Amino acid sequence: MAAKPKADAAPKRLNRTVDIAEALKGALDPAMRKRGFASRDILTHWAAMAPKPYDSVTVPDRLVWPRGERGSDGATLYLRCAPGHALALSHEGQRIAQSINRYFGYLLVANCRISAEPFSPHSAPKDDTVPLTEPARHAIGSAVEKVEDDGLRDALRQLGQALYTRKKG
Repeated sequence: MAAKPKADAAPKRLNRTVDIAEALKGALDPAMRKRGFASRDILTHWAAMAPKPYDSVTVPDRLVWPRGERGSDGATLYLRCAPGHALALSHEGQRIAQSINRYFGYLLVANCRISAEPFSPHSAPKDDTVPLTEPARHAIGSAVEKVEDDGLRDALRQLGQALYTRKKG
C-alpha cells in the first residue's frame, strides 16, 4: 500500500496553548519563502538590525539569491523605501548590508537595492502620551527628593515622568 500523502493527514495537535505567532507560523512561512526569506527574522527584527534612520523609512521586500556558484557570495536585499530617502538608500546600501550581516553573524546580504514596490509603513507606535503637568512634575520631584544616589534619583524621576505621561485606559 502507498503511504498517505501529507496533505490529507490530520493536523498535529500540540496539547498546549500557543501564542498567535506560533499559530500563524504555518501560514506565513510559505509566503515568506516565496519572497526569498528562509525565516521571518529579517522582517520581525528589522528595527534592531537596520541602522538609523533606515529602520523606520525602509521595509524589506524580498531577498534574491544569485544562481550558480555565486550563491555563496550573499543575496541581494530589495527594500521598499519611503519617498525622499531613495537617493540616500542607494548610497548607503553597503552599510545596511554590513549591519544585517553583523546581526546574523555571517554573510547573508551582499548588497541592498531599492524595490519598485511602493512603501507602506508598518504600524508605527502611536504617540499615546499626555503632556506632563506642573503638579505632576512637583509630585514626582517630592517623591524622589529623599533618594541620596544621584543616578538612582534621576532614573526614578524619569520613570515617574514616563508613568505620568502615558495615557490611562
